[in-house]
Amino acid sequence: MPIYEYKCKDCGSEFELLLFSGEEAKCPKCSSKNLEKKVSKVSFFSENSSSDTTSSSSSCSTCSSKNCSSCG
Repeated sequence: MPIYEYKCKDCGSEFELLLFSGEEAKCPKCSSKNLEKKVSKVSFFSENSSSDTTSSSSSCSTCSSKNCSSCG
């Protein structure tokens, strides 16, 4: 259940949505489905490091890699 960031192209509202399988995104302010999915920052924790690492990437929500078989 990934959280996605959107910007409504009709009213300009920016928001995050937790979408379940089969659900369609719509703006909570105006109910429009005319949305732009934004590139989100991904935060992950590595057992080999002592702190969280945040990076801007287009990786999938199930891993921290930008180049794996499930991202492509």
